[in-house]
Amino acid sequence: MLISAFVLGLLGSFHCLGMCGPIAFMLPLDRTNAYKKVSQITVYHVGRLLAYSIIGLVFGLIGKSLYIFGFQQQLSIITGVLMILIVLIPQKIFNKYNVSKPIYKLISKVKSALGTALKKKTADTFLTIGFLNGFLPCGLVYMALFGAIAGGDTFKGSLYMAVFGLGTIPLMTTAIYFSNFLKGTARQKIQKAIPVFVIFIGLLFIIRGLGLGIPYVSPAPVIDNVSSAIECH
Repeated sequence: MLISAFVLGLLGSFHCLGMCGPIAFMLPLDRTNAYKKVSQITVYHVGRLLAYSIIGLVFGLIGKSLYIFGFQQQLSIITGVLMILIVLIPQKIFNKYNVSKPIYKLISKVKSALGTALKKKTADTFLTIGFLNGFLPCGLVYMALFGAIAGGDTFKGSLYMAVFGLGTIPLMTTAIYFSNFLKGTARQKIQKAIPVFVIFIGLLFIIRGLGLGIPYVSPAPVIDNVSSAIECH
């Protein structure tokens, strides 16, 4: 699951370039000092990872609540189905029934705070920008959140989102240094591969929830194992 989170972040960062790229390009970096520039970029990424971890913690708590009621397997299957449906359902339908409109005011405040932070060059500027950046709406982040919920644990949810964030670092860092390192055609081809990988992850979650007894991929339900042990004795 953690490998899927990293690869989702890695491939998804091609999508992130369109959403978060402008913010990364506008970072008030010190262009005269290479060491300071690297440290500033690192702090920016730490801010993003911190935001992702907190979001993962919250959604992991939701997953934990469902796990306590014995819904972990069903949750994993539902998560996989939702990931696949989101990829397959036309974007026009999502735009028509956009449930995120009520939080537009909050998003507006985050963007406003980002604009203010981008004008500063204090020690905490890059941490603040990265942290706020992590709370901006993003389709790939939503996908990762499904994985955080399916983990059924606050720590696992937080870790899943942190690993997802780690996956976005290589490309985002490269983009900061070389804004035109990848031509439009190549980027479009990779972006087309993202939905395919999301469907693959969705199938992985479904198989995991079925409890087929496959080590690491689809382990047998713990309750069944306990019941078998009681029957044997």
